[in-house]
Amino acid sequence: MNVNHVNLEVVSGNASQFPDSGLIEVAFAGKSNVGKSSLINALINRKSLARTSSQPGKTQTINFYNVEEKLYFVDLPGYGYAKVSKKERERWGKFIEEYLHKREQLKHIILLVDIRHEPGKNDIMLYDWMVYNGFEPLVIATKLDKIKRSQIQKHVSVIKKTLGVEDIHNIIPFSATTKQGKDKIWEVLDSLIDPS
Repeated sequence: MNVNHVNLEVVSGNASQFPDSGLIEVAFAGKSNVGKSSLINALINRKSLARTSSQPGKTQTINFYNVEEKLYFVDLPGYGYAKVSKKERERWGKFIEEYLHKREQLKHIILLVDIRHEPGKNDIMLYDWMVYNGFEPLVIATKLDKIKRSQIQKHVSVIKKTLGVEDIHNIIPFSATTKQGKDKIWEVLDSLIDPS
């Protein structure tokens, strides 16, 4: 898709604030600091519409980005950040769960993992939940520019095995710095918007 018009339409701290426009939604999930905001910025050709931070646990709301009046990119709070209180983590967990379970407009979930590390138990849990609930998960292996080209296949194989991904094509290595992988991700998104 040619992206010219995007705006952060809704920043919601509870479910009553979710938008009611009926547009399909693509959610971006992953642990804190994995690069969700950087991926969203790259996909919409913006430098900083989605707020990025070197400080994990910064996104505490569910943010809805209206892309060309065709769909929403939904930036979910990152999970698993230790410095946030247990109570706060539980609150986020319930909030995210409520969104994932009840949101009819949610058509696709993109799980982000850091290509340099084996997926953790929260990643595995979310992946299994997505499969169980009938989503076809797309896994984006971020921070591609941080490893050598010769290591890519090995790291992708570890992610495939750890998560139990059946089709290796459902794992796309991506770099926010070089934008490698961006076109492949858009191919998947375009097929959602226009399934013909």
